[in-house]
Amino acid sequence: MDPKPHLSSMLLRLFTIHRSIIVKKGSFSMLGQSFKFEPVFIQDLSELERDRLQEIAFFHLREKGFSNNLLISKDSPKRELNLRMRLDALYKEKKEKGYHPQVFGIPLSEVIAFDRIYKQKQDALKESRRNCLNLEASVMTFRTQKLNNFFSLSSSLNVSCYNSRGLSSLLENDVNDVKIQRRGGVSVDCLSELDDSHTRLLEALQLSHPFELESKKVTEKSKRLSLNPIFRQVPRVVDKCCRHIETCGLQTVGIFRLGSSKKRVRQLRDDFDQGKDVILDEEQSIHDVAALLKEFLRDMPDPLLPSELYSAFLSTSEIHKGEQISFLQLLIFLLPPCNCDTLYRILQFLNKVASHSEDICGPDNQEICGNKMTAANLATVFGPNLLQREKTTGKDLTPYVTEVEDSAKIILVVQILIENYDLLFTVSPELQQEVLESLIQTDPDVIQYLIRRKHKSHLLN
Repeated sequence: MDPKPHLSSMLLRLFTIHRSIIVKKGSFSMLGQSFKFEPVFIQDLSELERDRLQEIAFFHLREKGFSNNLLISKDSPKRELNLRMRLDALYKEKKEKGYHPQVFGIPLSEVIAFDRIYKQKQDALKESRRNCLNLEASVMTFRTQKLNNFFSLSSSLNVSCYNSRGLSSLLENDVNDVKIQRRGGVSVDCLSELDDSHTRLLEALQLSHPFELESKKVTEKSKRLSLNPIFRQVPRVVDKCCRHIETCGLQTVGIFRLGSSKKRVRQLRDDFDQGKDVILDEEQSIHDVAALLKEFLRDMPDPLLPSELYSAFLSTSEIHKGEQISFLQLLIFLLPPCNCDTLYRILQFLNKVASHSEDICGPDNQEICGNKMTAANLATVFGPNLLQREKTTGKDLTPYVTEVEDSAKIILVVQILIENYDLLFTVSPELQQEVLESLIQTDPDVIQYLIRRKHKSHLLN
């Protein structure tokens, strides 16, 4: 088969698309209509755009001389061996108790995968309850109509000696019928089928995670990236802890610094690890929840900011203040989606905690005590958990000495992240333009769809 006709048609199609789409600085033109790029939140980008943004961010950092500080390779045999040894040690205690951890001490992608399974079960349970209620309402409506028809027929026939005892017996039978229908409306088999169908539906609609892709053995070449935004990948334990403290503990003095109950924290940890529906309410100690959040970050096999980027993040502390945000933003764009989304949630939360650090005057001129945790104080507490050098198994003390020397830089970098979290996760019009220009070269068929979606989203906002 001669490939020339096929090649000619491809070139003609590419020429047509390029002619209809004209990308200028900060704007684009399609089919005679001109639109401007607007700054967007990174989570509003499609999976395909976020993947291409990583490549562009890496290119810019290399251009700026950061290539020596970027150690992207994660798959060396030595690294895999060390990671496996650490995971085996973390799993050992849990295996003795008869269950595997679902939250603490496992890779972040696995935590997200377990959370998806939990959500699917919760959604299936809610759906089954909704079905029961709908069934009960339908039966009651039918019985009511049946009784109304009966009374109407009796009235038309001038039935005057209806036995009241018989009526009450009829009503009693109707109620019993409702109970029988309600009890048998959704069987165990139906629940399992509902759960299975829900699972298949969600798998079809949701994007796959790296942890799930391994089991499916999908290669990078054959994987088709989605043209829609990825759902936000934040672990349930992180979101629950943040929400609880934001609701009940923003004025708690010394939060993240004062001690907690080890027994209660251990119980909360075990409940999350077993996949239970953990409810954090007003009776829960704020300090226990704060300690739980710190434990989750501390026990991650790989830190939230990958150790391969440790030197690059620290290097930003020596850059001129006017360029720090730009460099940190590019480094954040290099993160996997689950790390990026979780980091945003934590920084957003810490920024809110810091905003309540000082004493304020209440509506009745009553002084309201602040929590005393400024962005610098929070950076001191969370810095070592977010930024960690890759651990070594030897007895060489050099890495530990270096970490002590780097502690001031870690605190400064994390403080900048907390104070500027909203800017750091915003993609500029210029970077969006570069993403589309790059996609025109490799995926021209998707450009028109992405542009329409961006324009529609802009109109809605």
